[in-house]
Amino acid sequence: MPENNMSEAYDYEVPLPGMYIQNELDARGWSQRDLAFILGIEETALNKIVKGKTGISLEMSRALGNAFGVDDDLFANLQKTYDLAHTPAADPSIAKRASLQSDYPVREMIRRGWVINAEVNALEKQLNRFFQKGDNDNVRQIRHAARKTNYGEAPTPHQEAWLYRVVQIASQMKAKPYNEGLLHDAKAKIKRLMQEAWTVQQVPKILADCGVRFLIVEGLPKEKIDAVCIWLDPDTPVIAMSLRYDRIDNFWFVLWHEIHHVLNRDGRDESAWIIDVELEKSLTEEMKEKVGKQETRANESAGENCTPRHELFSFLSGRSFFPERDIVLVAKKLKIHPGILVGQVQNKTKRWELLRKHLVRVREYLMPTATVDGWGHVVPVTL
Repeated sequence: MPENNMSEAYDYEVPLPGMYIQNELDARGWSQRDLAFILGIEETALNKIVKGKTGISLEMSRALGNAFGVDDDLFANLQKTYDLAHTPAADPSIAKRASLQSDYPVREMIRRGWVINAEVNALEKQLNRFFQKGDNDNVRQIRHAARKTNYGEAPTPHQEAWLYRVVQIASQMKAKPYNEGLLHDAKAKIKRLMQEAWTVQQVPKILADCGVRFLIVEGLPKEKIDAVCIWLDPDTPVIAMSLRYDRIDNFWFVLWHEIHHVLNRDGRDESAWIIDVELEKSLTEEMKEKVGKQETRANESAGENCTPRHELFSFLSGRSFFPERDIVLVAKKLKIHPGILVGQVQNKTKRWELLRKHLVRVREYLMPTATVDGWGHVVPVTL
């Protein structure tokens, strides 16, 4: 405890612990020298404790308790009460920052450059703009259909933050007016890109020519959204992906899933929250009931576009062994990358170890042509 003249005064609302020591001495007719002898310490050391120049340690509290025949922790508690009473109040912004961090993944959003670290009130204003809060303090819901993993639950703060980041970036992207007919016609052109990994780089432009805004936003920790179809308005669709699984099979399955949502106008005329699907696993009947026809049909469409159902079942029929040569030959026949077929085979057989070398990464091919936020890249937007 620092030395100052105030420490010698006993007129605080919470008095010095040393005052209680002195009261015990007076009650027994002891001097400080007597107590120092009993405790086995120097009288000057005891005098500093009595005057509040030295705090009472746990060890000294026990010693004083034994000397006076009181509880061991009595003087330690007196010291704690005194210290708290004379310690400046905590910065009120601490509690507010804690509240913000409980509501949003603020620290991660700052790290990603989505908001700027600032004084807490300024930070709160940024977050309100980020989440498009209205006067009633409600977050505006977004028309969308999405793929994530925890069925039936409300979106987590991390998922909401990712979704609103998508909206911010997409809102400021330039794109042609959406033409549903062009998107229907573009499906054949997109299918021809499935034979090689590098050709995924052509997807953003094809979609943009149809009026569909396509972007990639790296997921936040604990957030399991794979992709989302968002409608900025009834005539402006957006497809955003997180590339949570950076694999060719996952990319194509998710892309076809979201294209189906756009063409089916899923989420366009409603404000429904997120519907979950685990990409690594096929849907059980129970899951199908929870996600509804909308998601089930999108999954079926995605699977059919990746590997036609009859071709897949024909290849799987009666097999327990899948030679790499057969995978390559069938993929060539279907005009798809072997990794896409491997992904479908894994999904149906639950043998996730099969031929994983064909599940090549695609993000490196998308980075030069797609709007990408994450992995060290920050898309500049105005909140």
